[in-house]
Amino acid sequence: MTEARRAALEEIDPGWCPVWDTGWQRCFRLVQNYLQNGGALPATAGKVIVQGEDLGRWVAAQRFGWEQLLPAQQWLLENVLGIEPAGDEKRPVKRTQDDMWAVNMAAAQQFHTREGHLRVPRKHAEHLEMGDGPAGHQSGAIGPVVVKLGIWLDNVRKRADRLSAERRAELGALGMRW
Repeated sequence: MTEARRAALEEIDPGWCPVWDTGWQRCFRLVQNYLQNGGALPATAGKVIVQGEDLGRWVAAQRFGWEQLLPAQQWLLENVLGIEPAGDEKRPVKRTQDDMWAVNMAAAQQFHTREGHLRVPRKHAEHLEMGDGPAGHQSGAIGPVVVKLGIWLDNVRKRADRLSAERRAELGALGMRW
């Protein structure tokens, strides 16, 4: 490319040839255009979809993945879009194996209470409303959660020999077929 052509492109858009992938650049521009047209910075996923891109999800990903961004990307986010890295208090809670077990068991108990058995089809997904109860609080999840209960129970059956006696007893109390 000639130097004159490169200079002309730089004049049109200084970010025309970034070192990061074009998907990132596309979302950056979509958020920039959204803000320039009077929109507020999307704060939650699923609220602002532009050209098939979930801008709220993208903004959150940038805030939580700040350390993986290049300094130029960080500068663009801060100075052009007004996005700052998420503080530790805003980061999602990492779920432990015990937390995930509690959520899956809550789904199994809900299914058992409703159906009277634990013969769950493999493709069944249980919709669970997480609140301030033990499973919701421990997992960090509050609100609706979808648990792929059938797949989870199949996997538990395959790994039954590695389960603790306590966990086998929990499932046994619900009528688990081993």
